[in-house]
Amino acid sequence: MKNNRFNLNPRSRMVGSLLGMTILVALAGWLAIQWGYNRMYIEEGESLLLRYKGPPLPFLPGGRPPATPGQFAKVDAEGGPLELGILEQMRGPGRHFYCPLWWETRRIPDQVVEPGEVAVVTSKMGKALAPDTFLVDGDLGDTEYKGILRKAFGPGRYRVNTYAYEFTTIELEKITSGNQTKYAGWVDIPTGYVGVVTNLTDNPITGETAGIQQSVLPPGLYPTNPNEQQIDIVEIGYREKSITANLRLDQNGQLVIDESGEPILADDASGITFPSNDAYQISMDFTAIWGIMPSQAPEVIKRFGNVDAVEMKVVVPQIESICRNNGSKLGAVELLEGESRQKFQDATKEEFKEVLAAKGITLLEGVVRHIYIPRDIRLPIQNAYIADERKLALKQKQLTTKTEADLKEATAQVELEQEKVRVDTDKQVAKRMAEGEKTAQETIAKTLQLVAAIDKDTAVLEAQANVVLGEAEAKAKQLSEEAKADKFHLAVEAFGSGSAYNQWVFASGLPEDIRLKLLYAGEGTFWTDLKGFNEALLGRQAQQDGKKKPPKE
Repeated sequence: MKNNRFNLNPRSRMVGSLLGMTILVALAGWLAIQWGYNRMYIEEGESLLLRYKGPPLPFLPGGRPPATPGQFAKVDAEGGPLELGILEQMRGPGRHFYCPLWWETRRIPDQVVEPGEVAVVTSKMGKALAPDTFLVDGDLGDTEYKGILRKAFGPGRYRVNTYAYEFTTIELEKITSGNQTKYAGWVDIPTGYVGVVTNLTDNPITGETAGIQQSVLPPGLYPTNPNEQQIDIVEIGYREKSITANLRLDQNGQLVIDESGEPILADDASGITFPSNDAYQISMDFTAIWGIMPSQAPEVIKRFGNVDAVEMKVVVPQIESICRNNGSKLGAVELLEGESRQKFQDATKEEFKEVLAAKGITLLEGVVRHIYIPRDIRLPIQNAYIADERKLALKQKQLTTKTEADLKEATAQVELEQEKVRVDTDKQVAKRMAEGEKTAQETIAKTLQLVAAIDKDTAVLEAQANVVLGEAEAKAKQLSEEAKADKFHLAVEAFGSGSAYNQWVFASGLPEDIRLKLLYAGEGTFWTDLKGFNEALLGRQAQQDGKKKPPKE
């Protein structure tokens, strides 16, 4: 039977060819549209922002409901759109295919925050914040509300959906209010300083409340959101403050001093001035070494605003006040004399230290450097002191002269005693030497007697030893000879007779390779048999000679 399986009529073949060609044309058209119209390439440093518009005509597939206002369009597990609107997830660098009839695309350059800058981000999509809050918690792509993000973004490159977030970069930002300067943005706290943080609002994540925080920031770099925090940069450690009186200078700029060597105050003496309790005008120099420790910095900022204000409002006024109050209780003479002046110095320092400590300030040292007493009262007192010192010097000189005389007398007495000791010592040494010599001679004589007695005993012992040695040698020889005789006697008894023993001795001395030959000789044949003996003996000799090597020529 004939197979007509592939035997198609011309009409069928034409339809099949048109169908195949149509598929090829459709495929080629789809590839041309996909690669020529829908294709786009996103470079490094860019991202692709997508908004799904839906089909251009209502009868085309792909219709979706619109997204909730202020929210991103929802997508399925594979990232396909479920709603009309902006997609939250942007596409990164590479090749992408999106039909512009269904999609709106936009190239978004990455947001770059340079070193020394901070980015403040505002979320434009999400729910509205509560009335009493203005900062949004979360990160890029992870926010629920509209508003300024609490987090500040440091240097780097960020992929930002510009429909949802707005980037604002700032450098160091100064906020000045009165005599106080606060910082935000890229805050650099140098060595020797700390940062006092002021929160502008509560932070529910960390539990911090608004206001100045007790914990300070150590030296370093801090990206700070100016909408959340502001930082005071406070110098810590000790500093010096001196209040001094103006002194009179000559034309060459040198100090002018009076006849007692004290400097003379200028007409506008300034410094710390106060009247003593006996109505004399006193001037004073004072130096304070004070400072602020890290733990004290927040309280200082809260109470005074900055460190310079501490010096102007606390340190300088308290120095002047305490010195005037304590100095006015004393007379000019008391301020001049050493003991009362030292008490004034100690009392002033302790009171000043307590006042600063109560205000959160540390005092390392407070020193009254100089007290200027009026010349009218100072000169008599100084002259009286000088007279007293001269009296003391004269008295001391007299004591020195007397001491020198006592020293000479003591020196002579010491020399006399030294001579006595030397003579007595020589006498004792001579006596000890004579006694020692006598003892030595007696010891030598006794030693010689002992040596002679020992030599005598030694000779006796040597003679006895020779006798015992001779007897031992004679006895040993006797025993040796007796042993030999016993040996031969036992040997003779063993062989039975003396002749048998002699034969055994003879046989023992023969060589091991001796050969014996027995010749029989009958009556009258001795000489005949002797011939054979000679031949045998000669043959044996020749055999032995043959074994020897011939001599070398």
